[in-house]
Amino acid sequence: MGRTRMKRILVTGGAGFLGSNLCRRLIGDGHEVVCVDNLQTASGRNMEPFDGNPRFEFVNHDIVEPLSVEVDEIYNLACPASPPRYQSDPIQTTRTAVVGSLNMLELAKRLGCRILQGSTSEVYGDPEVHPQPESYTGNVNPHGPRACYDEGKRCAESLFFDYRRQHGIDIRVVRIFNTYGPGMDPADGRVTSNFIVQALRGESLTIYGDGSQTRSPCYVDDLIEGMVRMMEAEPGAPGPVNLGNPTECTVAKLAETIAAKVGNTMPPTHHDFPQDDPRRRRPDISLAKSLLGWEPKVDLDEGLDRTIPYFRDLIAGD
Repeated sequence: MGRTRMKRILVTGGAGFLGSNLCRRLIGDGHEVVCVDNLQTASGRNMEPFDGNPRFEFVNHDIVEPLSVEVDEIYNLACPASPPRYQSDPIQTTRTAVVGSLNMLELAKRLGCRILQGSTSEVYGDPEVHPQPESYTGNVNPHGPRACYDEGKRCAESLFFDYRRQHGIDIRVVRIFNTYGPGMDPADGRVTSNFIVQALRGESLTIYGDGSQTRSPCYVDDLIEGMVRMMEAEPGAPGPVNLGNPTECTVAKLAETIAAKVGNTMPPTHHDFPQDDPRRRRPDISLAKSLLGWEPKVDLDEGLDRTIPYFRDLIAGD
């Protein structure tokens, strides 16, 4: 699957958690990267490792506005992904997911290049099918507090497939499940980072409901490997393809594991369950296995051991 020539690759949302890890991978593979981000929810800290790198270019830009660059491929990852961030300005979240995707598709059409959409497991909503295969059309509340993200991403997928049908654009769509690792913002608001930060600060870990809801945490390097394989797959395979870890655990167990690793002995604090928060989340990755030869390699224990020191250093520097 390896490519034989250097490419100039656009990564939107490139200063974010997944975007910065993808930029690092692509530069490591010998490519040039154009990173586009408006830095509204991303940290400039993630850009520091690329300072002075001649194969990295940063463009401060909001993809809600058209963009003119010359590239060979596009990874479209721009959109707030943590509930506190995307719910703080739901209209802008929808605009980024929908209008931003439209602008990137128009750019791909003009350039005649391949484009990958970073979609999400949230298109399945609070699923009534478990685990979730790509054929499942979801159970999403179209007017709840999470709808700006869930429905925005669903609309973006629709746009991608319409551009493929109507304009012949070479699209790729991946549905990303719960991912964690270095590069996350301590204030991100997602469950794994929340637990690690609270544990390191000696605080009680916040669990919503009784903690029986499940997540399937996937380490970021595994996720990025799946994205790159999807972009490189030949012949054209538009997807959507689930990328995530099929090993499911309860939120209560995740909290217990993280607290034990950090040495936090505070009992957890329970709060009311948020509206429309999914009760179960686990990907069916049969398609990723057969199409891409991909499955996660890093288990939760190893992934946390790689991630906790990153957060410890950030907190120590506060």
